[in-house]
Amino acid sequence: MGDERNIFLSTMPATRGDRKSALAVVSVSAVLFACAVPFAGVPLTPVPAFVASYQSALAINDLITAVLLFSQFAILRSRALLLLTSGYLFTAMAAVVHALTFPGLFAPGGLLGAGSQTTVWLYMVWHGGFPLLVLGYALLKASDDDRKIRGSTGVAVVASIVAVSVAMAAFTWLVTAQHDRLPILLSDGHYTPVMLAVVSTVWCLSLAALVVLWLCRPHFVLDIWLMVVMSAWLFDIALSAILNVARFDVGFYLGRIYGLCAASFVLAVLLVHNVGLQAKLARLLGSLRLQAASERDLRTERDGLFSAVVESSSDAIITILLDGTITGWNGAAERLFGFTAAEALGKNVNIIVSPDRRGEVRSIVERISRRETIAHYETSRVRKDGSTVDVSLSISPIRSVSGEIVGISKAARDITESKRTQQALSQEIEERQRIFDSSNDLILVTDTAGNFIQVSPSVTAILGYQPSDMIGHSAIEFIHPDDLEHTRREMRAARRGQSKRNFETRYVNKEGNAVALNWTGTWSEPVRRHFFIGRDLTEKQAAEAQLRHAQKMDAVGQLTGGVAHDFNNILTVITGTIGILEEAVADQPQLAAVAKLIDEAAERGANLTKHLLAFARKQPLQPVELDVNALVLEAAKLLHPTLGEHIEITPLLAEDAWTALADPNQLATAVLNLAINARDAMPNGGKLAIETSNVFLDENYASLQSEVAPGNYVMIAVGDTGSGIPPALLERVFEPFFTTKEVGKGTGLGLSMVFGFVKQSGGHIKIYSEEGHGTSVKIYLPRATGLQQTAAEALVSADIEGGNETVLIVEDDTLVRRYVMTQIGSLGYTTLEAANASDALRFIDDVPAIDLLFTDVIMPGTMNGRQLVDEALKRRPGLKTLFTSGYTENAIVHHGRLDSGVLLLAKPYRKSELARMLRLALAS
Repeated sequence: MGDERNIFLSTMPATRGDRKSALAVVSVSAVLFACAVPFAGVPLTPVPAFVASYQSALAINDLITAVLLFSQFAILRSRALLLLTSGYLFTAMAAVVHALTFPGLFAPGGLLGAGSQTTVWLYMVWHGGFPLLVLGYALLKASDDDRKIRGSTGVAVVASIVAVSVAMAAFTWLVTAQHDRLPILLSDGHYTPVMLAVVSTVWCLSLAALVVLWLCRPHFVLDIWLMVVMSAWLFDIALSAILNVARFDVGFYLGRIYGLCAASFVLAVLLVHNVGLQAKLARLLGSLRLQAASERDLRTERDGLFSAVVESSSDAIITILLDGTITGWNGAAERLFGFTAAEALGKNVNIIVSPDRRGEVRSIVERISRRETIAHYETSRVRKDGSTVDVSLSISPIRSVSGEIVGISKAARDITESKRTQQALSQEIEERQRIFDSSNDLILVTDTAGNFIQVSPSVTAILGYQPSDMIGHSAIEFIHPDDLEHTRREMRAARRGQSKRNFETRYVNKEGNAVALNWTGTWSEPVRRHFFIGRDLTEKQAAEAQLRHAQKMDAVGQLTGGVAHDFNNILTVITGTIGILEEAVADQPQLAAVAKLIDEAAERGANLTKHLLAFARKQPLQPVELDVNALVLEAAKLLHPTLGEHIEITPLLAEDAWTALADPNQLATAVLNLAINARDAMPNGGKLAIETSNVFLDENYASLQSEVAPGNYVMIAVGDTGSGIPPALLERVFEPFFTTKEVGKGTGLGLSMVFGFVKQSGGHIKIYSEEGHGTSVKIYLPRATGLQQTAAEALVSADIEGGNETVLIVEDDTLVRRYVMTQIGSLGYTTLEAANASDALRFIDDVPAIDLLFTDVIMPGTMNGRQLVDEALKRRPGLKTLFTSGYTENAIVHHGRLDSGVLLLAKPYRKSELARMLRLALAS
C-alpha cells in the first residue's frame, strides 16, 4: 500500500533531479526579475484585454490544479492536501471576482458594485489568502500520517468548496458593499502608508510559506514545486504591488505574468505526471494481457495436472451439488466404496450414507453453505456390499467465478485400520497409566541429565512430595548425598547397554529423613530416558530390625539364662557351705565377719541371678488370677516412703478392670522397678500416675509388633512427668546391664527384668517417651478368662460404624501414620496425612473440605498437637478435633497437657474404639 501511495506527487519523495529542475526555474525567474526591476515603473499602454486573458488563464489553471489535487485527496485522505487544494480553489475564485470588478474590463467602474479600491483590496486578499493556506499545508503535513479524514471524502470535498465559496463571497461583499469603510490603499495612483503595510504583510506571508515549506522535511515532489510557486509569487507581489507605480506599467504586466507562471508550475507538473501515469498504465495493461494469456495456458495445464492428481490420489475425492447429487468420483472412491464412477455419478450421496447418519450430511451441507471448511471429520460410511468403513473427511465449498457456493468437495480417507490401532494404543496407554497411577512402588522417568520427566503419585506416600514438586527438578536434589555417586554409576552402566539394573539408593523425604529404596532401572535408547521402579524398604527394614532386635534379645536371654543357671549352681555350693564356715569360726570374730561378708555377697549374687533369669524368661513363675487394682493400691502404699514426698502418686484405676493371669510377686516387683525408674527421672519432683484399664489388641496392632497375640489384656500403665528418654535410646532400654544412670546408681537390670517377666507371662510391654515431657510404660497382661473376646465383646467390636468425611491425620512416626491411614480408610473415610504441624496447617489453609483433625499430642518441632489444634481453630473455628497419644488419657490430663473434656484416643486401640471415637468427635 505504501508503494501505491507514493505514485502521487503529494507523497512521492523528491529526487535530486526534481530539486535541480526547480532550482533552475527559480534561478531563471530571479534573473528575469532582476532585469525587470529597473523598468518596473515605466508606463505602458493600458490593455484591458490582457487583464481579461490573464485572469481567465489564471482561474482555469488554478481550477484544473484544484481538480487534480482533489482527485489525489480522494485516495490519500490527507488533511494537509485538502487545505492546499482549498488554496488553489480560493485563487481561482479570487481571479474570477477580481476580473469581474476590474474597472474598464466589463464595465467602466467594474461589476458587482465595485469601487475605486475594490480590485486593490481583492488583490491583497487573494495574494494573502493563498500563502496562508500553503503555510497551513506545510505545518499540517508533518503529522499528516496520524491525521487522516475518517469520513466520506466526497463530503470533505463539498465542504471545502462550500467553505471557499462562502469565504470568497464574504470578502467580495466586504470590498464592494463595504467599500467606503475600508482604508484607502491608492490615492491619485500612488500608495498610501496603509497600502505599504498591507502589501508588506502579504509579501511576508508568502516568504514565511516558502521558508516553512523548506524546513518541513521530507520534501515531496509537490513541496518542491510549491516552493517554486511561492518564489514566483514573491516576484509577482514585488513587481505588481511594490516596485511598480501605477496600473499598466512594466511592473504591472510582468507581475501578472509571474502570477500566471506560478499558477502553471504545479499544473504543468501534475499534467506531465498524469501523462506518465497513463503511459505506465498502458504498459501495465499490455503486461496484464500477456499475463492473462499465460495464466490461461497455465490454468489449462494445471487443470490437466489436477485431474491427474485427483485420479491418482489415494484418498477418495468426491464432488457433489448442494442438493447431494454426485458430480465427481475418482478412482480411489471406486476402490473405497465399491461403486464405479458410472454407478455413482448423478446419484445422491446417500448411496454411501447409512440412514442414521443422513441428518449428519444435512448438517454438513448447512455448514458449507455458511462458507465453513471442515477438516478431519471422522465418521462412517457404507460400501456397496453393505459393510461399514470408518473415514476421515476433509470438506470444503466449491465456488463459482462470482464467489457463489455451488457445490461441495470431499476427500475421504479410510481410517478403519488406523482407528483400530489407535484404540488399541489408547487402551494400552490407559492400562499403563492406571498401573502408573495406582502403583504402590515409586515410578520415576528421567532424562540423560537426571531431571525428572514423570513421577508417580505414590511419591506422596513414600517421600511426602507431590509429583509437581519433583518434575523438572534434578534427582540430585532428592538423592542422599552419600548415595549420589553410586546412582550415577548405575545410570552410566544402564546407558552402556546393561539393560536392567537392581540397586539400593536412599532418597531424602520432605521431612529431611532418609528413605531406603530398592530400584529396578532400565534405559531406553529410542526415547533416551531412564525408567526406574523403586520399592520402599522402610517397612521391610523396620521388620528386619525388629526381628534382629528380637533375635538379639533372645540370644542375650539364652546367654544370660545359661550364665545365671551355672552361677546359681556355684552359689548353691557357696550358700550351702557358708553356714558350716560360720559355725566353725563363730568364736573368731574377725573370721566370722569375713564369713558374713561372703554370705551377703552370695545373697546379692542370688538376687542378680533372679533378675537374669527373669529377663531370660526362665524364672519360676506362679501365675494366678489376681485383682490388678488391689495389687496397684497395695504397691502405691509401699511406694510413698520409697519415692519421697516430692513425688505425687496418683492411682487411676478402672472400676471394671478384669482379673489378670500373672505372678503377683513378680508384678509387684515390676511396678516397683518402674516407679523407681520414674523417680530417678524426676530428681526435682513430679507426678507419678499408675493406671489400669481393659484393652483389646487386634490383629492389625499385633501384626506390627513381635510376639503379640490378638486378644484381651489388662493394662497397667506407669507414667511420669520426668525428663523423658532420647529416641536413640528407646530401643535399648530393655537390654540387660544398659543404663543411662551414673556408675554405681543402677545395675541396668530393672527394665530388662520387667521385660522378661511380661514376655514370660504371655503379655506385651510398650514404652512411650518424649524428651522434656515424660515417660509412660504400659504392661499388657493376659486376661484371666482367656485370650479371646467373649461373645458380648465380639458383638460390640463387630458393630463398627464408618463414614465418608475427610480426616486429616497428623503423626510424626511414618509406620504409625500409615497404619492409622489404613485403618481409617477402611472405615470409608477420605484421609489426608501430615508428618508435622506445619504440613497440617498447609492442608487446613488449602483444602476446604476437612471435617476432622486427628493428631498426636506429643510431636517434635516447634508446635505440639495441642498448639496445632489451637492454631487450626483460629483459622477454621468449626473444625472437629480428636487427639491420640501413647500416654493414657488420665496421664495426659494429669500432666496438664489437655483440657478437661477434650477427646483423646489412647494408643494402642482396636478398630471399634477408633470408629467410635471418630463418630463421637465428628458429632461433638
